[in-house]
Amino acid sequence: MIGPWLLSIALITVFILLLWRRQRQKERRFIKRLGMQLDNQIKARAPLELPWVPVAFYDLVNSLEKLLQALPPPVGKDKLTGLANRVGLKRSVTALMPLQQGTMVLLDIYRFRYVNDLFGFAFGDQLLKQMADRLLGLQHGPRLLARMNEDEFLLYFEQQQTEEDLHRLRGRLQVPFDIDGTPVSIRIQMGYLDLHAHHTNLSLMLRRLDLALKKARNSRDLLAGYQTGEDSIQMRELEIINSLPKALKTGQLYLVYQAKEEVNSGLCRQVEALIRWEHPKFGAISPAEFIPLAEYSGMIGLVSHWALEQVMLQQRKWRSGGFKVRIALNLSAQDLNNGCMLQEIERQLQEYQLPGDVLAIEITESSLMADLEQAIKILERLRQLDIRLAIDDFGTGHSSLAYLKNLPVDEVKIDKAFNEELLSNSNAKHIMRASIQMAKSLGFEVTVEGVESMALKQVLISMGADQLQGDIVAKPKTAPELEYWYAKHCIHAKTAG
Repeated sequence: MIGPWLLSIALITVFILLLWRRQRQKERRFIKRLGMQLDNQIKARAPLELPWVPVAFYDLVNSLEKLLQALPPPVGKDKLTGLANRVGLKRSVTALMPLQQGTMVLLDIYRFRYVNDLFGFAFGDQLLKQMADRLLGLQHGPRLLARMNEDEFLLYFEQQQTEEDLHRLRGRLQVPFDIDGTPVSIRIQMGYLDLHAHHTNLSLMLRRLDLALKKARNSRDLLAGYQTGEDSIQMRELEIINSLPKALKTGQLYLVYQAKEEVNSGLCRQVEALIRWEHPKFGAISPAEFIPLAEYSGMIGLVSHWALEQVMLQQRKWRSGGFKVRIALNLSAQDLNNGCMLQEIERQLQEYQLPGDVLAIEITESSLMADLEQAIKILERLRQLDIRLAIDDFGTGHSSLAYLKNLPVDEVKIDKAFNEELLSNSNAKHIMRASIQMAKSLGFEVTVEGVESMALKQVLISMGADQLQGDIVAKPKTAPELEYWYAKHCIHAKTAG
């Protein structure tokens, strides 16, 4: 009886040993496969692709997966899309230099930031990956393709691309996307560089592409090419930006004041502070040029803090002399969404021992819409300080009853663009009258900017405007000039009244 049992045990033992040996062979093959994959996946920054993992290796594989995910992207490659990045693009272009034929294109997604704001960053990443796939799938596509930064892609075509070609390309790229069942329509902004006409070193070519894209963003059809001589424009802009901090310290910038006339009384109780810059090299630089540059470069806070302090100094001087007039100051979107500016206003009012009613703040519609919820909180706090609040350039942005009725503002300023055809175009008159009536129905006072003729002034008065601002009322003046004008104007207005 013992013999068969021993035989069974022996057979079972042999079977177990064979299974163990087979398992060990599988594990050895797995380890070999894992080692080969690791080498490739580290280079590609791609996840492991293992059809089977032995139980004993689960923890190891999970740890390796986490390490792979944490690795920085390979030099020259964009982690999100798998395309070349700026470093990789420069390497590839350098290998092809000199590039004297073809077209370089730099494109981005119009207002891509709003996609992230509305749907989240994961959604935005999916859109960028689908855009990269669409670019890769183009027929007769580019020789080189790279993701340069957040939503900017660079394409190099060996064949010259006409504007007609590029419009067709934009059309293909603007076909709506589907992100997890959500349809997304986009617009593409595109700058291009004709290498036959404008080939040079790589650094300058990329700078010229940036200039072309910047120009496209401000054009009607969002497409523009680099033109000879535009480098000098950028050099001027760079010099202006770089000289701004010193200019603020050395008195190159100063304020002038433009009066607002009350229609009913003819009096001036408020002026707008306007910045002027007398540059030692460029002469008078328009605010329309340097203010956008300050915003773009992140220096607008310096300008706004300087302007606020100049207003406070002037108000302290005027108040001590018995001269009472409110000064309106423009704030940018960056100022409005920066809690530091609110704190600075409170601090300076306290330091100069001035009441809040010496100040009015003017904010553009676009500034409000950048972060409406945050903007309303700051406006409410400013109003608690007895600071007058106005919407500047009313009618050029997002005007609607839905958002206007919730804003804690006192005044709207209708942009001077609405005046251009007011005397000759009946539609322009209807638009102006409707804008004034809409604002007044919500309880706002209405100021119209850019009033340059007596005929225009009379029409606006008949439409119900509360205040008028423009050269027919008073040109911008220095503080001493304003005091002299104010004395004569107010005496005349009071006498006439």
